[in-house]
Amino acid sequence: MRRLAAALLLAPTLLLTGCGSSAKQAAPAPSGASPCPSGSAAATRLPVPAAVDSDSPLPTVAGEFGKSATITVPKGSPTGKFVVKTLSEGTGKVVSADDAVGFNIVGQTWDGKTFQNSYADGGGAAVNNQHTTPMLPMFSKAVQGHKVGSRVLVVAPPAAGFGNAGYPQLKITCHDTLVMVFDITTAVPWDATAQGAAQPAPADLPTVNVKDKAAASFTIAASQKNPKKLGVGVLVKGTGPVVKAGQQLIAQYTGALLSNGTVFDSSWNHGGATSFVIGKGQVIPGWDKALVGQTVGSRVLISIPSADGYGAQGTQGIPANANLVFVVDIIGAA
Repeated sequence: MRRLAAALLLAPTLLLTGCGSSAKQAAPAPSGASPCPSGSAAATRLPVPAAVDSDSPLPTVAGEFGKSATITVPKGSPTGKFVVKTLSEGTGKVVSADDAVGFNIVGQTWDGKTFQNSYADGGGAAVNNQHTTPMLPMFSKAVQGHKVGSRVLVVAPPAAGFGNAGYPQLKITCHDTLVMVFDITTAVPWDATAQGAAQPAPADLPTVNVKDKAAASFTIAASQKNPKKLGVGVLVKGTGPVVKAGQQLIAQYTGALLSNGTVFDSSWNHGGATSFVIGKGQVIPGWDKALVGQTVGSRVLISIPSADGYGAQGTQGIPANANLVFVVDIIGAA
């Protein structure tokens, strides 16, 4: 994967918004079923049935929150009901429609074909900012209105999932009923910021002016424009858990060029809270080095020499060999 700033690198978890008219032809339909439509017909949303909390027969789930679930589907065909059932209730906050929410997921088709298991994949929980990215009903109903720490079973008929388009990349057809178990791990408001004790700003790093729900700005001295090594300063010390490599972080951030202070990207410019996997080479080295080991709730100022940024290749809005500065608010981890 290319190493991109968080605005450009939303981690490649299971897509949450479905397929439009550009979707590829779906996988072959089950025996006796009509082929899945393509083109404009595939983009048509089917009416979504109201969610219910029980059905007969209903899949059973073994395992506990925080560990991979084993799903057993009963014999016979699904009834077509859209089931959202709380298996165990957490004690955290209730997830709202504007939260950035983190969850682990185990998902399979009704006929037993697993299409995702975030516990087995080892890439961190799936995270989505619902404020800017509307979720498919099978995802939104699984998290909204439920408490963090809950395990939720979802049986999603095609209309509540990928509908007419199916999901060819996962070999899900437009006829498949999906069975999923969600463990809701975290939820934070889309506009959350660092929370903790203010710390003295390092004298050798740029000064940052943090603004309310807008990109920060930086004051950069001449001596700070060409750092020889990575510089890290904690401006606010959060009291949350320590960040570990492989976690999905939820963060606000602003990045600028050290040469002139030009802001090239900010989470506030595209809907607030952004998620990314940390410590696994999916972001620039400067972020992996600076953010692993910090605590949730912290605001971190990072001065990054080009070797720990985008190097000689540069990237969108960032020249080759550019030195960078970021301010990052770590507001959640999953």
